[in-house]
Amino acid sequence: MAERFIGLMSGTSLDGVDGVLTEDAGQGLRVLAHVAAPFDAALRAELLALNTPGDNELHRAALAANGVALAYAGVVRQLLQQTGLAPAQVRAIGAHGQTVRHQPQAFDGVGYTVQLLNPSLLAERCGIAVVADLRSRDLAAGGQGAPLVPAFHQAQFGQPDAVLAVLNLGGISNLSVLPPLGHDAAVLGFDCGPGNALLDLWCQRHRGQAYDADGAWAASGQVHAGLLAALRAEPYFALPPPKSTGRDLFHADWLAARLAPFPGLAPADVQATLAALTAGVCADAVRVCAPTAARLAVCGGGAFNGDLMRRLQADLPQLQVVSSLALGLPPQQVEAAAFAWLASRTVRGQAGSLASVTGARGARVLGAVYPV
Repeated sequence: MAERFIGLMSGTSLDGVDGVLTEDAGQGLRVLAHVAAPFDAALRAELLALNTPGDNELHRAALAANGVALAYAGVVRQLLQQTGLAPAQVRAIGAHGQTVRHQPQAFDGVGYTVQLLNPSLLAERCGIAVVADLRSRDLAAGGQGAPLVPAFHQAQFGQPDAVLAVLNLGGISNLSVLPPLGHDAAVLGFDCGPGNALLDLWCQRHRGQAYDADGAWAASGQVHAGLLAALRAEPYFALPPPKSTGRDLFHADWLAARLAPFPGLAPADVQATLAALTAGVCADAVRVCAPTAARLAVCGGGAFNGDLMRRLQADLPQLQVVSSLALGLPPQQVEAAAFAWLASRTVRGQAGSLASVTGARGARVLGAVYPV
């Protein structure tokens, strides 16, 4: 019998909440409805500020967690309205929360990851069980806690006779390498580096816009070879997987330190160089880890950036670079659908992580359940 699950995702791009209401009949998830809702400007600013140390963080984080829960609840209400379903007809919500710190294995060998959300408030407002805190168990088992989406990519997109590469271009970029279904090879997945985060930051600073629509501003600039070399010298790019990263590393100060030796660069040229960085590190990851793949499917907000997609295709001429829509799911729905899928695994007592991806001691059932 088919069961319904809701997935809620707000990524490091901080552009808002994507929610999907899905049906799982055992043959892959089917999306019944999708809602995208921007964050309130004040909440977005606070979440961005909480990515770096500041005053009274515990108090501010607790209130921001409430704000995220209320924003999520609003998306759930819209999904139910679109489908005409009642809360009792949905088994569970998989809710990611908003990552503000991600430090796996740091400091004490275990590290931590922080996704702001008040799951109890979300369950109370929606009348649906909530599965949340989906990364911590993998960290406890020695893993990175990220990325979690490759397991879903394999379940939803795996091909019977071909290696498939799937690239998520959110604030951070992550790659999944999916072996043919039924083969013994392990799924591979890891964070490549910045996706849209630095592009959005630079665009907001110099254009007053949250993002560079279609990459048009980047396309108008010229790549600066010296700056690109300085950006690509970041040691993270040379680390072997498993690995994960976030705004803890790729933030405004990181960019400023690498821009310092190159004063006077035109802002459009910096934007072009940042686009070349994102495309280049992702292309490197594909060449090294998916050398036999014939197709690269792109999801996340970056799939709508025409300039970025063209740069990827130019860097990977041997591959066909396509939107995830070619595999049946629009780019903006994939991550939210992944968290609906993870919720379905958790409530059934099934593992949702892949040790081959995160480096944990084994696959684990993820998250905590907040019942109605």
